[in-house]
Amino acid sequence: MSQRLQGRVALVTGASRGIGRAVALRYAAEGATVVALARTQGALEELDDEIKQMTGSKAVLVPMDLRDGDKIDQVGAALFERFKRLDVLAGIAGALGMLAPVGHIGLKEWAEPIDVNLTANWRLIRSMDPLLRMSQAGRALFVTSGVVRGVFPFFGAYAASNAGLEQMVRIYAAEVQDITQVRANLVDPGIVRTRMRATAYPGEDPLQHPAPEEITDVFVELAEASCERTGEIVRARARR
Repeated sequence: MSQRLQGRVALVTGASRGIGRAVALRYAAEGATVVALARTQGALEELDDEIKQMTGSKAVLVPMDLRDGDKIDQVGAALFERFKRLDVLAGIAGALGMLAPVGHIGLKEWAEPIDVNLTANWRLIRSMDPLLRMSQAGRALFVTSGVVRGVFPFFGAYAASNAGLEQMVRIYAAEVQDITQVRANLVDPGIVRTRMRATAYPGEDPLQHPAPEEITDVFVELAEASCERTGEIVRARARR
């Protein structure tokens, strides 16, 4: 790898599987110190083993549920104590929620994608913004979905959570653009071979879609100190 993120500290959510795991591995390969956050301790430890084998360095593991907003604040405080800054915030964790007519979605099923895809990322911005400002080139990026740019029956809760995320991130980008070195963008990964995709479309052949590790280039580009893009929704392109 070209070490495009050498010396940068990167927090990656959803790092135990799918796109989040692929991005965490790519960031480590590019020279970043990876702070890997996910719910599953065992999967995080497996990720750490792979990063150590690949780079000789260990990741910082944070096993937690993003819906616990107070713990997000604790993570921010811990990162300040250890690194005094955060260079990259990659909000990749996501929840599909219930696929059903809008009028049939229960309160709990509605809350899950809203809490994970929208509210948790707001809490991350709220807690990590001071640390991103302490970086010479703070970069924040979040994963959205193409369901926002169309009408997809039965995807009401998921689409609503991503639509809210997009607007929030673009507003945040505009707020910080002229007064800080922080830049914030969204990534639309397209159709990727993930567990979420398999849940939403169980009859598909997953091999027709790119694997998560094939779409990590855009996540590196938007995390680089030299990247000045902000307030954009960037579509991933797969490497074959």
